Amino acid sequence: QVQLVESGGGLVQAGGSLRLSCAASGRTFSYYSMGWFCQTPGKEREFVAAISGRTGAILYADSVKGRFTISRDNAKNTMYLQMNSLKPEDTAVYYCSAGPTILTTRATGYTYWGQGTQVTVSS
Repeated sequence: QVQLVESGGGLVQAGGSLRLSCAASGRTFSYYSMGWFCQTPGKEREFVAAISGRTGAILYADSVKGRFTISRDNAKNTMYLQMNSLKPEDTAVYYCSAGPTILTTRATGYTYWGQGTQVTVSS
C-alpha cells in the first residue's frame, strides 16, 4: 500500500511559477513509476508528466513541454513538479499518482492516487 500527499498548490499570476510536491509512504517508492495528472470540472483526468522509478525515463504532455519539470528524490520518497511560465489554462486540480508498471500516460496505469492540490492561474 502506498499513500500519496500532494502540496504546493495555490494562486499565481500568469507567467509565474509553482512547485508541487508529492510525499509518498512505503519502502518501495523507488520501484514505482510516478505521474502527475490534472483535472478540471466536467473533464476527465489528463496526463501532465511521469517519471520511471527504474530507469529515470520521463514523459511530458505536449502542452507542458519546456515549462514543467518532473523530478523525484527516492531518498526522501518525494516527487516534484516544477511549473514555470504558468498559463490560465493550467488551472486545475493536480493529482499525484504511483503505479508498479511501465511508464505510461494512461491514468489506468497508476494504482495509487493522492487527494489533489488546486492550482489556479489568474490572467
